[in-house]
Amino acid sequence: MLKSKLLHKLAAVFLSLSIVLYASKIADAAENNMRIVINSASRILSLYEGDKKVAIYPLGLGKVRTPTPTGYYKIRTKEVNPPWIDPSHPEYEVPSGPNNPLGYRWMQIQGNYGIHGTNKPSSIGGYVSNGCIRMLEKDVEDLFDRVKIGTPVEITYNRVVVEKNLDDEVVYYIYPDGYHWQNLNVQNVLRWLEAYEVAPFETDESIEQKIRLSDGEPTFLGKIYDIEVNGTILEQLERDGRIFYSKAIVRDGITYLPAVPIAMALKTKLEWHASENILRTANGESSGLELRRQLYMNAEDLQNLFGLQGGLSNKIFKIGATEIQPTEPIETEIPEQPMQPMQPEQPEQPAESESEQPAESEPEQPAETQPTEEVISVEVVEEVVGQPQ
Repeated sequence: MLKSKLLHKLAAVFLSLSIVLYASKIADAAENNMRIVINSASRILSLYEGDKKVAIYPLGLGKVRTPTPTGYYKIRTKEVNPPWIDPSHPEYEVPSGPNNPLGYRWMQIQGNYGIHGTNKPSSIGGYVSNGCIRMLEKDVEDLFDRVKIGTPVEITYNRVVVEKNLDDEVVYYIYPDGYHWQNLNVQNVLRWLEAYEVAPFETDESIEQKIRLSDGEPTFLGKIYDIEVNGTILEQLERDGRIFYSKAIVRDGITYLPAVPIAMALKTKLEWHASENILRTANGESSGLELRRQLYMNAEDLQNLFGLQGGLSNKIFKIGATEIQPTEPIETEIPEQPMQPMQPEQPEQPAESESEQPAESEPEQPAETQPTEEVISVEVVEEVVGQPQ
């Protein structure tokens, strides 16, 4: 009886210590500020430190009939030189070594699912596993050393990926529908681009072509910057159900500025003569561009329209009465894309090749909306944006 009570006490103490140690490891992971994001459509794992992407790795994921599950998980256990147990025959175990399909690292995220190495590097880039996340051995060992137990793991399936890189350029990708889970159309893609205010600079035809290809190649849409007018950062405007964007867009050496928010910030009446593609104020006039109901002006015309100077300073386009002295972009030690995913050699199941950062292609010219005979009058003292007369 005494022995039994002693064993129960020891078990309770061991359980308490295990809980404390596990909680401590989770706390360490939170302090480390690392998180893992896996996109099953692109077959890429991105490692973030805070909001900064610090590494990317190509993956081999679950087959179509055994897909890698989406959801929110965390690293539960970590193991060096794990044995492999055949799920169909639990009595069959393969020790660590060259014949072990788990490679030399294992990070459990839930049940039998985990992130691990592989003894078949040619499978990376395909949909090839029973649901686990395969990595090249050098990659999984690198990731293993960077993350701790408790590190959050998010698994998504997004065919459309839009990113703003460290050079402030917005780039987007469309990946194949490997699991047949996500049909796309132009409006789907536009909603992703609208979040970065670059939708006006991509035509429906270009988007349709990109959906047809679904090759994971990048399309660069321009660099975006906040705009500051007399010390105040502009924000999106909504008037009568119409949204006006507030970012400066730099494409092909031209800086496009959203005319309406600037006019409203300056409490200046602005007219848009669509048939002539002319913007007009009491100060003067300049050519304008209407793209998806957004009105843009060339930054070089700020003096003509508003009698002001403007320029890029510390990654903000500043507009004011005095000339803005441009500054060099802040240098960073982190590369724009930390690494380029390896192209799969011959995956067990065909998969589209992918790359997060091939050579930059020439940006397309923005497509102009066909002009109409309407005139939009923008009264910007107490009035709202006027509807076409």
